[in-house]
Amino acid sequence: MTPWKRPDARQLRAHASGLVLWLVVCGPPALAFHSLARTQPWATAAAFPLLAVCVLLHRRRPLTALALPIAPSLVISLDLFTPAYCAALAVFGYLAGVRMSRARPALWFFSVVAAGGLPLAAVVGRTVWPWFSLLLTLLLNVMLPWLLGRYRRQYGELARTGWQLAERMEREQQAVADRTRLRERTRIAGDMHDSLGHDLALIALRAGALEVDPRLDADRQAAAGELRAAAGTATERLREIIGVLRTDDESAPRVPADESVARLVDRARASGMTVTLEQPDDAGTAVLPAMTGHALHRVVQEALTNAAKHAPGAAVRVRTGQAAGQLRVTVANTARPAGPAADPVSGGSGLVGLDERVRLAGGALRAGPTPEGGFTVSARLPTAGGAPPEPFERPEPTAAQRELAHAQRQVQRRLRQTVAVPLALLAALVVLSSAFHLISPSWTVLERERYAALRLGADRSRVEALLPFFALDTPPDGTPPPPHGWTCVYYSVRSGSDTAYELCFTDGDGLVKKSVVHRRDR
Repeated sequence: MTPWKRPDARQLRAHASGLVLWLVVCGPPALAFHSLARTQPWATAAAFPLLAVCVLLHRRRPLTALALPIAPSLVISLDLFTPAYCAALAVFGYLAGVRMSRARPALWFFSVVAAGGLPLAAVVGRTVWPWFSLLLTLLLNVMLPWLLGRYRRQYGELARTGWQLAERMEREQQAVADRTRLRERTRIAGDMHDSLGHDLALIALRAGALEVDPRLDADRQAAAGELRAAAGTATERLREIIGVLRTDDESAPRVPADESVARLVDRARASGMTVTLEQPDDAGTAVLPAMTGHALHRVVQEALTNAAKHAPGAAVRVRTGQAAGQLRVTVANTARPAGPAADPVSGGSGLVGLDERVRLAGGALRAGPTPEGGFTVSARLPTAGGAPPEPFERPEPTAAQRELAHAQRQVQRRLRQTVAVPLALLAALVVLSSAFHLISPSWTVLERERYAALRLGADRSRVEALLPFFALDTPPDGTPPPPHGWTCVYYSVRSGSDTAYELCFTDGDGLVKKSVVHRRDR
């Protein structure tokens, strides 16, 4: 015997929510049981156990839970709108949209209900107008809540997917940025080796000259020898440390110590690029701090490399200038000319390393596309005695932010569809019903000879054999209601007339009344 287990808090919440849902959807049939269920009381009474089954099925079988209330609704009224089940259809339609992962089964179900309502209205009601009411009820009372539930589900999925993707891209981007920054710092260390090694070598050379100078006494020559040895040892240690750092980045481009922006531009022109250089006349003689000079070289070098790689054949303009103790450099290229060349694959780490280089030099970098389709790289770097530049405003969004913006656009598109689809279907329904309103009167005309041939007391089946297939949906205005127990149908005398034939039947006596009724002003 399986021991009884006490339900946990999650199960208790599920049971409580199910009970509340059942009480909510059972409210309308309880109110309608005595007042609106005279024709089919059993169909309304069946709502209580039927809706309980729907509550039990709405999590695992949401479409079945939506389909069950439709059958008794059609039994009560061919137009599907009943006070007993209208709330249940809206609630379970919304829950089906939230629970269902695929939309196609629900669309097929709605199509079957819409298509099946036409022969049902024609055969049972002998008129097509209830079918239009059924379509309107199906659209507004079932499909619209389903679309709202579908939108909520898609919004939740897109939001969860967007955040997961954003977190993953942030981690990947952070890892790439960290590696790129380390590589850039390694390159900076290499630049330090080139400059410091040269200076240490000069110190060792001068110390060696002092060591052999006969004008110095022995103590000073010994001190000069120790200085030379210390400089040599420092150079060797610097070479070993930088050598260890360079093992992970052997292919990093080396920065020539004496290469200026003008020489970079000349080399780019020699390779076939169209480059225009704009800089002050005294730019070549200006003395810049070592970090600023190397950062300037890297900005121009990286921007030219990116232009050659991503926009081959585009014109490039390099502009430098100094103002307010700051060095400003801008490298802008136009849009890539049209051609069969494929878009190059970019890892996106070059600008990250460039930003790290500029940041370590005390500057600020901005890079991004232009409205005309080109690309611009701008940097501000401090000069000797200049204040550190302020960061650029409005930095470019990260990849995660762009992905989240894309997810938000998808959600907005789903919202527009949720609004546009019902409106489009409603407009189509209005057009279809208007066309039918113009055509249908000719289908309900009862010829005078057949009307005259009808005899009181005749069986209903024999009378219906002489009648048109379609009857008027409503009698002329002002027609008094039939007595209790009578069923009356109305047919047009002629198309567009306000006069109609009235035929009334009872279950036992057949045709009990035939008359001509006219429209009356109430």
